[in-house]
This record gives sequence, C-alpha cells and structure tokens, in this order.
Amino acid sequence: MPFLRRARTRGFPPSGNGASSFHLGWRLPAGAGHLVSASVTLEVLTPPVVDHLYFWALQVAFPGAGAAHLGLQWNHRHPGFGAVNWGGYAADGSLLAGTESPLPSTPADPNTRDYPWQPGRPYKLGVHRTDEAAWRGEVTDLAAGDATAVRDIGAAAPYLGDPMVWSEVFARCDDPPVTVRWSEFEVVTDGGDRFAPAALVVNYQSHVEGGCANTTSVLDDRGGVLQITSTERTTPQGAALRLTP
Repeated sequence: MPFLRRARTRGFPPSGNGASSFHLGWRLPAGAGHLVSASVTLEVLTPPVVDHLYFWALQVAFPGAGAAHLGLQWNHRHPGFGAVNWGGYAADGSLLAGTESPLPSTPADPNTRDYPWQPGRPYKLGVHRTDEAAWRGEVTDLAAGDATAVRDIGAAAPYLGDPMVWSEVFARCDDPPVTVRWSEFEVVTDGGDRFAPAALVVNYQSHVEGGCANTTSVLDDRGGVLQITSTERTTPQGAALRLTP
C-alpha cells in the first residue's frame, strides 16, 4: 500500500524560517516595457488574534541586483502590533542597504518600523525609483490620504521585475482564520504607460518546504483577491486568477 502523506493543517510550520507562505505572481501583458513603479492596495479584513508574526507584502525584483518587499506586519515587537517593512536582499544574499527611515522603530530595526495600520482600512503599497540606484517604499492610508515614505533602498538596477504579493504566516496552521484583500494592482513603465496584471498565478509553499495545506487565494466579487488562512483550499496550486479589466 503506498504511503499517504497527511496534509499539514495543524501546528507550527516546520519550514526553515518557521513560516508558511503563499504567493500571487503578476501575469503582465506581453511587451509591457521596462517597469519603474509597482503598487497594490492591501486591506486586512480579518486580523490576527494571536501573538505570532504575520507579514503581507508586495515584492519586486531588481534584475541582477536582488529583490525587496514592502508590506504591513502584525508584529508583537511594535506598538499595537502595527509595523511596516521595506527591506530586501542583494544578489549575493546580503542585506540591501538603505537610508534611515523617518519612522520610529521600537526594536530599532532598520527595515521594520512602527506603523499603526488598522483592520478594514485600505493601504496602498508602492515602490518607485528615485534615481538610477535607489528605490523608495511608500505606504498610503487611502482613507486619510496620508502618504508615508518608509525609506529608500539602494539597488543598482534601472528597472523592476517580477512583481508579486504574498502572505507569510508564522502562526500555527490551525490558529483562527485571517483574511487579507489585494486590489488595484498596477505597474508603470519608463514611458509612463500603466498596466494591471491580466491574472495572478497562485503558489503555495509545499508540504516538503513546511507549508500549511489550509491556506487559499480566491477572487472576490469586487475585483480583488482574498488570501485566507486556516480554511479549506479551494484554488489549486498553479491556478491563474483572472482579474476583471
């Protein structure tokens, strides 16, 4: 009788970093051009209720120079669990250097700063070039209209590549469900053209890599995509979620 692997739906993820992650890769139109900006709106609809770290981010590559991620965190080291992170890694695996953030950081982390985000409130995460070797991460509270520059990161790349969004969850697979919503996906080219992805490609961290089997990504009825933990997986690995133009 063949060995049957039980799907992981309980306990902490045994991955290398202790998290279970799931991703949405942006399928952009062919010939979109050189990207100099990427942005997306994030809403935490059902927030965490446990003390473990949750991280929801927009990730971009710097071709030949590494990659970085900008996002909100539920992080017990920051006041009210509210934090924003803009950091990344160079192609050799070292941390990308950046300017000092104007935001305070209770644990004095250069990448992760205090930011009092609120559940149910939309926040625009945006990355754009400030010069040929510097990239700014910015978060905008859309309800208040307040834009906050987190800091600039140095990466010797003239363009962005491979935008995606993801949830990285350090909680137990069976902790209470958390739901976030992604919408308003956009990239801007060096020619000023603006594009939205035609679809988002679903990826889940595998069982072998320590991922939970009870996470899912689904389209909602308002043109956005939900990422949900501790629930039935209804969208299979590799599926393309087509966005409404």
